[in-house]
Amino acid sequence: MLKLSIFELFARLIPEVLVFIFAAYVFTKTKIESKQFIISAVLLGICVFTIRMLPINYGVHTILNIIMLTIIACTVIKADIIDGIKSSLLTAIILFALEGINIMILRMLVGENLENIISNPVTKTLYTLPSLIGLLVVVWICYRQLKKRKKLKDD
Repeated sequence: MLKLSIFELFARLIPEVLVFIFAAYVFTKTKIESKQFIISAVLLGICVFTIRMLPINYGVHTILNIIMLTIIACTVIKADIIDGIKSSLLTAIILFALEGINIMILRMLVGENLENIISNPVTKTLYTLPSLIGLLVVVWICYRQLKKRKKLKDD
């Protein structure tokens, strides 16, 4: 089980869910509808929170979250199943890569103290926010390019 503090809920989970739903819209090239966006974010937030509370091995929750994002992309956002799968996997891969880079930089900067940082929910959340911000930047750039080229569906 991955315990989730109130701070992590508001500082990481909610922003992460919003970025993931935004990414689902962008990578499926679907025009953003505010009502669907909010419904999708709330559903994904509930799913992610519930999955994190399950007594499962670390890593399994990631696969379940990807599956839930795919289901939400296909049902609520009305994306094609293949596009939903691609967008979920692409989002997860980009975030994993950015988290890897973030951890490498942190290890160079703080060295052995990294374990202390990761063990504290507040510092862990603050020190891992750059990867989430990086994901948002990548998705935002993709979104601007799609808007510029008028490649969004229903645009």
